[in-house]
Amino acid sequence: MYILTQQQWVHTSIERAWDFLRDPANLDRITPPDLRFRIVSEVPPVMANGLIIEYRITIPLIGTHTWVTEIKHIREGHSFVDEQRLGPYRFWYHYHEIQPDGDGVQLIDKVFYQPPFGLLGRLVHRFYIRKNLERIFAYRRERLRVLLTDGGT
Repeated sequence: MYILTQQQWVHTSIERAWDFLRDPANLDRITPPDLRFRIVSEVPPVMANGLIIEYRITIPLIGTHTWVTEIKHIREGHSFVDEQRLGPYRFWYHYHEIQPDGDGVQLIDKVFYQPPFGLLGRLVHRFYIRKNLERIFAYRRERLRVLLTDGGT
């Protein structure tokens, strides 16, 4: 099992950050364009416990995958989890949290994941998967900074 943790401070309010994160359609706005990410199921403007979302995603060098996640453990204005039900990983559990911090917020992501294919998956993780995830989360970090910073678009 691998863990990817990211934390960033953004000059915004809890309310603004939560309003952005609770809208499932905003995931597209913080995903790198080369992943050709798209939501294929209908989603409400506000997530709810038990919401199942189906996406298509293209992972460079790997190919296009269907990815199905369930939204769960929502703590309004504070945290939620998206957990893979079907997708490219053997296991994927992504915890999102918002904490107040001075005149802004800390956005915390903690992903527990396991690549498929046993030993081969661990080898691919070492040379490709981890770096690709770090690149995706770096893009996400920058987009969140721009989209959530007070006065941002």
